[in-house]
Amino acid sequence: MRTPLYSEIVHLNAKMVDFHGWDMPIQFTSIIEEHRQVRSKVGLFDVSHMGDITIEGRDAQEFLTYLFPTDISKEPIGKAIYSAYLNQDANMIDDTIIYKEEENKYLVVPNAATIEKVYNWIVANRKSYDVRITNLSDRMSCLALQGPMSPEVMKDIFPEANKLGHFTFMGASDKYPEKGLEAATVVGRTGYTGEDGFEFVVPNKYSVGLWREILKNPLVKPIGLGARDTLRMEKGFLLSGQDFSEDRNPIEAGVSWIIGWDHDFIGKKRLLEKKGNIKERFRGVVASDRMIPRIGSVLKMGSEVVGKLTSGSFSPSLSKGIGLGYVNPSVEFESEITIQTRNIEGKGLLKKPKMV
Repeated sequence: MRTPLYSEIVHLNAKMVDFHGWDMPIQFTSIIEEHRQVRSKVGLFDVSHMGDITIEGRDAQEFLTYLFPTDISKEPIGKAIYSAYLNQDANMIDDTIIYKEEENKYLVVPNAATIEKVYNWIVANRKSYDVRITNLSDRMSCLALQGPMSPEVMKDIFPEANKLGHFTFMGASDKYPEKGLEAATVVGRTGYTGEDGFEFVVPNKYSVGLWREILKNPLVKPIGLGARDTLRMEKGFLLSGQDFSEDRNPIEAGVSWIIGWDHDFIGKKRLLEKKGNIKERFRGVVASDRMIPRIGSVLKMGSEVVGKLTSGSFSPSLSKGIGLGYVNPSVEFESEITIQTRNIEGKGLLKKPKMV
């Protein structure tokens, strides 16, 4: 599958890869160069492979409060809410952003590989709730402008958005049609890089115009999925389908803060049972030598295996190898560990997931 921006991206000579059935750019120049561009200036990502599902109707707030471990009823209108879809065993099907447009109207954004699974899960749990569920994923695009200089760029694109707080959003006014924005567009101060930035959810017909408009600014460079992965890894952000895949609950995965224990939600009973018996927790690792941790690398203290990595790469910000994975919670932060990748061993330190 191809996003509406495919031709624009190919025109820029991007190196393309298959990503969950989507033709996506892994890099335009180099991963390290693009990573440092986002950390120091600003970059533009095409993330139109992400899903877009609307839930609206009289019972929408009550329904979402039941669907998610986060108590949606306590969140204000205009909030972008990070949460997760749990199965009956309290494990994470996917993580997500929920845009609370009104008390009876929401947009949820699942990851590309789980769009149909999540949509079917929402429909299956609708029961008698009075809601309308619409999968708009093939009609909407998403662009992410990320980096410390993104507010400067937004002055020429949608200056009102600079008033937004972290993880809040607004609808774009139709007085900016020449910028590819209309009233149906959502602009959020959100992102997956750990930097300041904005994400635009726009109807497909506007994505090319908006992409071109943003790239007119000399501060901005297009960025691929390779740098998106190293950026999120440095900040300890989970990657759905890799750091968890219906095999981890939010406590193990280090996002227990999304749980509101004082309301009923799918998987709550099992999560309460698991709460006092967490045998592994999500952690970060920074290599002390030239070792580059990889997915599946084993972590040891002496001869004892204490964990395993689910993500690993070179960190352009630290100029060291880093990894994310699950470790015995008895191992303290800053403990020296051995990282074993196949027959190669190196030394490292156990860190909190956020390493940069």
